[in-house]
Amino acid sequence: MNQTRVFLILAWLMVAVLLWMEWGKEQAAPAAAAPAPTTAVAQDAVPQPAAAAPAADASVPAASAAPVAVAAATPAAASAQRVTVSNDVLQLVLDGGSVVQADLLQFPRDRNGDGTPVRLFDAAPASFYAAQSGWVSATGAAPTHLSGFVPAEPQREYVLADGADTVEVPFVWQGDNGVQIRRTYVLSRGAYALTVRDEVVNAGSAPWQGQVYRQLVRKPPVIERGYTSPESFSFNGAAWYDGSYDRRKFDEDYLEDGRLNLQTSNGWVAMLQHHFFTAWLPAGNQQAGTISLDQVGDRALVREVTNPLVVAPGSSATTEARLYVGPKLVSQIRAQRVPGLERAVDYSQFTILALLGEGLFWVLSHLYDLFGNWGWAIIGLVVVVKALMYPLSAAQYKSFAKMRKFQPRIQQLKERYGEDRQKFQMAMMELYKKEKINPMGGCLPILVQMPVFLALYWVLVESVELRHAPWILWIQDLTARDPFFILPVVNVAVMWFTQKLQPAPGMDPMQQKMMQFMPLVFGVMMAFFPAGLVLYWVTNGALGLLQQWWMMKRHGEPAPKPAAK
Repeated sequence: MNQTRVFLILAWLMVAVLLWMEWGKEQAAPAAAAPAPTTAVAQDAVPQPAAAAPAADASVPAASAAPVAVAAATPAAASAQRVTVSNDVLQLVLDGGSVVQADLLQFPRDRNGDGTPVRLFDAAPASFYAAQSGWVSATGAAPTHLSGFVPAEPQREYVLADGADTVEVPFVWQGDNGVQIRRTYVLSRGAYALTVRDEVVNAGSAPWQGQVYRQLVRKPPVIERGYTSPESFSFNGAAWYDGSYDRRKFDEDYLEDGRLNLQTSNGWVAMLQHHFFTAWLPAGNQQAGTISLDQVGDRALVREVTNPLVVAPGSSATTEARLYVGPKLVSQIRAQRVPGLERAVDYSQFTILALLGEGLFWVLSHLYDLFGNWGWAIIGLVVVVKALMYPLSAAQYKSFAKMRKFQPRIQQLKERYGEDRQKFQMAMMELYKKEKINPMGGCLPILVQMPVFLALYWVLVESVELRHAPWILWIQDLTARDPFFILPVVNVAVMWFTQKLQPAPGMDPMQQKMMQFMPLVFGVMMAFFPAGLVLYWVTNGALGLLQQWWMMKRHGEPAPKPAAK
């Protein structure tokens, strides 16, 4: 038991040191040199169609995103045709080919601010972020996200009317060859998913072939690093699904692992950040296509291009997708019914911990429905976990009680064998065997609880449902650190009293000093963790302390001393 405990302590310290070193490197890293200024149009990316070929075997547009300057897409022209559409949770600004601004009306940017909503899409160069969609064609003209689509009506603002379930915003592109593309944005009440439907009408005399591309483009945000910034622990980057989930972090070299060229029949692409994300999602009639990553200047890009769509003269065809713009609300994500989309809630890059996190959040959300407060729900979760692990915990504390009971005899063995550690260990193991003491019995519950602790950490960091959620008194945000460090101090006290109840058979003075410092070391490490996580650990430790005290009282009576010879 003694050697195992020391090993676990050292392992924890090694992990803590490595994490500290990594955070130190990130904080000390010099800022990347700013790229030479370019126009907004020149930095935007449009996939290039393949060279003209017979319609039957025309290839998919090249996955690389070459910048294309479109003369008609000047900033003034783009601003002139922008329209605003709103429902009860979103306010979006559209210019036909792009969603250039998105405000989340029910999520204030700061807990104590002026109520300014979180803004995801943003046209400002310093924080550029947009969803773009257009067409490329090997057989004729086509509208890109930079030019072509114009409002079908002079209206500049669309608001969901009282009693209405949806609001629609129409745009249109008219080609010289008789081909018209009618684009309609549809926003439903209470929804964070915007439907983008394109209807291609071919009134010309020749077949028209085109491919629709949908992409997310963003200048990677500057994220504050350190213990006090929960955002720095969350994943920031591009993600995609082509039958399996994968992702790529924003960093100095976004394409370090190479560009992508993935074929998919029902995939999606997304950009993730702390608590929020955006994604192009397939609709029921989604065509097969190609997923790719690229980098244009200082902007990261993830794109999906559909396979060619052929529209015969005198006929029409429709293709649509959904653009999700909003928080990582589990209920909203499940409502999309898209395979793999639940992984957008980043409970961990490890599948086992991610699945455990999903299960913990399911329990936590039901406890919230019962208590109406996320802090009390966390305490309730501790009680549930403790109840499930009671048989293991009882065995652990019973083992501790037995070891404490025979500690005087172990001390006698240590004095008898002096510096001969090998003989002392053999004699101690013989005593354990004779008295039916399992020295590993106290370690198993700790090892079992560690995955639960790690999974809950990611749940509390990632769950937007807990964002700015209060508990009581001074804890007004469970996803931020305790502002007065009261819970961390209580945590240190609970750990210190727990350590005093635990036996230390055969421990030398150096190890005893190490153990005395462990509550302080872990207390400092956890001082900057989310308050909800420290609340979980304090409650778990307090219940464990109470249970251990009771077990010591029942099973820990002093062993009779050997009769003097």
